[in-house]
Amino acid sequence: MTKRKLGDFAEARSGDKGDGSNVGVFVRTAADYELIRRELTVERVKRHFAAICKGEVERYEAPNLLALNFILHDSLGGGGSESLKSDAQGKTHGLALLQMEIDVP
Repeated sequence: MTKRKLGDFAEARSGDKGDGSNVGVFVRTAADYELIRRELTVERVKRHFAAICKGEVERYEAPNLLALNFILHDSLGGGGSESLKSDAQGKTHGLALLQMEIDVP
């Protein structure tokens, strides 16, 4: 096993859902999808965003799209119109997740 950044082989898109951010991670192959299914657990994503995500993390699988979608509850300080955060809409959260290092065979 070797450590690689998720961004070496995946893409992400993120945005806001009220006071939570929505992060979708996409890969190109079935093998990479099985890898992210194994490595991107709710617990690991919660730890990765520990500084900003004060609520629960939910994970949804979309195998037909080779994608996972995460909802980071209570991560935007009240949301776009209430928050004093510089990214109150979660647009950079996808890029932040792509910095996570995971074990790759």
